[in-house]
Amino acid sequence: MPVDNLSDLIEKVTRQLQYFQSLGVEDLNIPRKRERTAPVSHKGELLHKLQQEVARCQKCPLYLTRKTTVFGEGDVNARLMFIGEAPGYWEDVQGRPFVGQAGKLLTDIIKAIGLSREEVYIGNIVKCRPPENRDPKPEEMESCQYYLHQQIAIIRPEIICALGTFSAQRLLKTKLPISKLRGKFWDYQEIKLMATFHPAFLLRSPYKKRDVWEDMKKIKAYLEEGSQL
Repeated sequence: MPVDNLSDLIEKVTRQLQYFQSLGVEDLNIPRKRERTAPVSHKGELLHKLQQEVARCQKCPLYLTRKTTVFGEGDVNARLMFIGEAPGYWEDVQGRPFVGQAGKLLTDIIKAIGLSREEVYIGNIVKCRPPENRDPKPEEMESCQYYLHQQIAIIRPEIICALGTFSAQRLLKTKLPISKLRGKFWDYQEIKLMATFHPAFLLRSPYKKRDVWEDMKKIKAYLEEGSQL
């Protein structure tokens, strides 16, 4: 199937599911298969097309104050995907995720488990910077939900690492605090999900770095040993 047709099909199915959701249908009980949404050779093209759509997005008021959209970056075949909350000042300026002080710390965390930024994929729940780096609002996260779901569906990582409260709660559809969510694997659409503290929080509370390291060791072990854990 041509890339454009496949992308259109994905979009149509997603819109249809959103329509059912608006009617109050929460679960269609459709069994999911653990497989790539698109052939590997097409992933980059699909992500590029999605990125162009994000760049034109005006679904919520954040487009009025952004300098640029921050789509995400990394290996389209990444086994590990990091998902933060929203872009900050430097991310808004450069159009790249996690490039400020918190980004430098995240890079160090990734290196600590034997990987590089180029070998993982990094994105955010919200693709535009909230003014003054405030927390993203529910309606803003809702507006970006489609884009994030498409990113995950195209990349189809083995593990998602949710960075911070908003990312973890949004993906897991829960109100439990990050302190209760971190430390173990959860299931997200047949993908393993590990929640941990956001690097920006670690800059303010460095004593929590030990907890994050414990979480990352579990991710590293899973990547090395897979489903045997």
